[in-house]
Amino acid sequence: MTQVTKTSSSTFDLPHQILDNLPVAIYTTDTEGKITYFNRAAADFAGREPELGKDQWCVTHKLFTTDGEVLPHDQCPMAVALKENRPVRNQSAISQRPDGTRVPFLPYPTPLHDEQGRLVGAVNMLFDLTDRHHADEARHHLSAIVESSFDAIVSKDLNGVIRSWNSAAQRLFGYTADEAIGRSVTMLIPDDHLDEEPRILERIRKGEQVETYETIRRRKDGSLVPVSLTISPVRNAVGQIVGASKIARDISVAKENEYRIRMLMREVNHRVKNQYSVIISMIRETSKRSSTPAQFERQVRERIMALSLSHDLLVSGDWKGATIFELLLAQAKPFGNEERISMSGPSLTLSPNAVQYLGIAFHELATNSAKYGVLSAAEGTITVQWKVTGLVGQKQFQLIWKERDGPEVQTIGHGGFGSVVLRRVAPAAVSGTGVLEHDSHGVTWTLQAPLTQLEASVDSEHVDQRALDQVMSGHEFGIVP
Repeated sequence: MTQVTKTSSSTFDLPHQILDNLPVAIYTTDTEGKITYFNRAAADFAGREPELGKDQWCVTHKLFTTDGEVLPHDQCPMAVALKENRPVRNQSAISQRPDGTRVPFLPYPTPLHDEQGRLVGAVNMLFDLTDRHHADEARHHLSAIVESSFDAIVSKDLNGVIRSWNSAAQRLFGYTADEAIGRSVTMLIPDDHLDEEPRILERIRKGEQVETYETIRRRKDGSLVPVSLTISPVRNAVGQIVGASKIARDISVAKENEYRIRMLMREVNHRVKNQYSVIISMIRETSKRSSTPAQFERQVRERIMALSLSHDLLVSGDWKGATIFELLLAQAKPFGNEERISMSGPSLTLSPNAVQYLGIAFHELATNSAKYGVLSAAEGTITVQWKVTGLVGQKQFQLIWKERDGPEVQTIGHGGFGSVVLRRVAPAAVSGTGVLEHDSHGVTWTLQAPLTQLEASVDSEHVDQRALDQVMSGHEFGIVP
């Protein structure tokens, strides 16, 4: 398209030299709506060269309403302006170019009159709204992001007055937008953190972005919440700083997890130290009673593996504890024939301390049963029953391991490692008592202790190494058939 401007010989007198160079699309028509003039911007807007004296009402190829419906040319704003002899305003439409491109625009059709006031035609200016629509879309998109964000997003002016407030801010702080907008942002700041706000505003006025930092904010109900804050300057259309935007993220869960991890690490450290104490004592006492290095190595390995099984249960349970059923099964399974062990009792989760020491006790019982008792023979059963008795706050726990119909037992060694564990070490660890007995049917071990010393909700005390050494002195636990 090489022609810059076209006019008809019947056109009225217009300063075409001015219109030709305007960047906005302009065209004129006669009283019948036939195109009499258009400038280069109009042809570029339409994506085509209109035909003077032939094209009617519009320079565009096709027209649509803003709802996407086809808009006939004889019903377009220019046609209405000529037919009704009046300017038409605020009726945007959509133009489609021959290549299919659609352009939103706002027309300004205005009738033209001669000196006698007679209608002689009309002039129309077409303002391309593409950039405005893109800006509106971007604004709506940004608004949707802000509104749907899981983070609280708040804007304020340079005086600290809240100007915007999204839904996440309401969820986090408890104030509705109506309650928050127009108030000072200091309503969210605890008294001992009020000095933060002047420093923040000073940096914002300088155009600085405040690096993300963690602090405390106050909710509507007065409760405090840890948050991560990111603050940036807000500028107006000419680049002046007029306020700041704040993104506040609730880090309560993260803080709780950090605390939980610290507590878990302390618990692990505590448990490991206790296990070191037990292992050292086991090695010391086992070495005294082992007749050969091979026997020593085997007994120590088995007992350490028993501790490891209890440890695995605690790890899988996040160090919160383990049930009696899980502990018994874990300690008995390595010896086989665990199907001959029946268990019954109320659901009870043992504390880590109880898991550790009762695990040792169950291991010693299972070891000796595998050597001399039910688990060593082709017949017999082991019943493990536990119950809770007493009033609230004074409840007592009782567990009985009872072997029946196994090999006949003659006597029990009283100074062995296992005997000491069952009579003194394990009971003492839970502030209870242990009784080890036998009859012709097998071994019976009874443990009684305050329930509060076994439940998982109770923190255990660190085991004193000297006390442990004192109770773990004597001979290997031996049941004589």
